[in-house]
Amino acid sequence: MLTLNISTEVDGNFRAVFQGFSRDLFLRLNPPLPPVKLLRFDGMGVGDEVHLELSFIFFRQRWISRITAFEESENEIFFVDEGIQLPFFLQSWRHCHRIVDRQGQATIIDEITFQAPNRLLSLLLLPTLYLQFLYRKPIYKRFFSDLQATG
Repeated sequence: MLTLNISTEVDGNFRAVFQGFSRDLFLRLNPPLPPVKLLRFDGMGVGDEVHLELSFIFFRQRWISRITAFEESENEIFFVDEGIQLPFFLQSWRHCHRIVDRQGQATIIDEITFQAPNRLLSLLLLPTLYLQFLYRKPIYKRFFSDLQATG
């Protein structure tokens, strides 16, 4: 299993930031490649599911994740999605979304643990996944800054 941790500081109270985790944000966070079609988005409660279809040049792959944990404390909210049907290149997927209070501002922490069918493929996927989650940082910042301005 390999792990990625990426933190992004955003404008807003951490509870308001959590409320912004919506279908709209999810769609904005998807990188351009591979093209992703959102088939189902239930939300962030335990048992909720997200169904995706990834389009590669000659074929499509389904990705289904289920929310398996949710917790809220006085300075953090987190939820965990785990892959229950994954594309061929992944054997396991666990993504903990943490929204932490940092003196009135929020930090979004993406903690991803994954495994491919073999160690070599896991190592090859690591930089790609890292870049895909780095891609989210400016989107998070812009989205929550805009949300603060309109909210």
